[in-house]
Amino acid sequence: MATHNLTTPLTDEVVMTLKSGDMVFLTGTIYTARDAAHKRLIEALDAGSPLPFEIKGALIYYVGPSPAPPGRPIGSCGPTTSYRMDTFAPRLHALGLKASIGKGKRSDEVKAAMQKYKAVYLGATGGAGALLSQCVTEAKVIAYEELGPEAIRELTVEKFPLLVINDAYGGELYTTPRLDLAGYE
Repeated sequence: MATHNLTTPLTDEVVMTLKSGDMVFLTGTIYTARDAAHKRLIEALDAGSPLPFEIKGALIYYVGPSPAPPGRPIGSCGPTTSYRMDTFAPRLHALGLKASIGKGKRSDEVKAAMQKYKAVYLGATGGAGALLSQCVTEAKVIAYEELGPEAIRELTVEKFPLLVINDAYGGELYTTPRLDLAGYE
């Protein structure tokens, strides 16, 4: 297991250096989207319309943040359960999505798409939304504002802490018999 300091957007070469169990500190731009926003993204693709952000090299964080308190760009922003986006994820990976961020297991179809299209699934710590929000330096709604917390936001993050759950080789942290945290001091 290794520690990686990554900057977005991600490339195939960077993704292929990641293995399940690795720690990632992410800096750059990520996009938020949950169920309703994913449905709209797929509808846009089906209609031949452009997506509201460049999907190639992008990362989508499955989150519906709480309102921003005074002086902060975002409120608590903990991950939501990822399997609800599993019907949409393979198509987005085929278009160049390099990573999704959430919590919980992914379907076999999503895991196969990550292998085929060189992508990863990153886990954010559930229950730590207030702490994760401290890594967000900017946040703005870029699409589907009427969805409220589920609108698509563009976030600028700095050293956002994540674990590689599923890698592009088929590795999965949830099936690893023992997680050795030596070296993460």
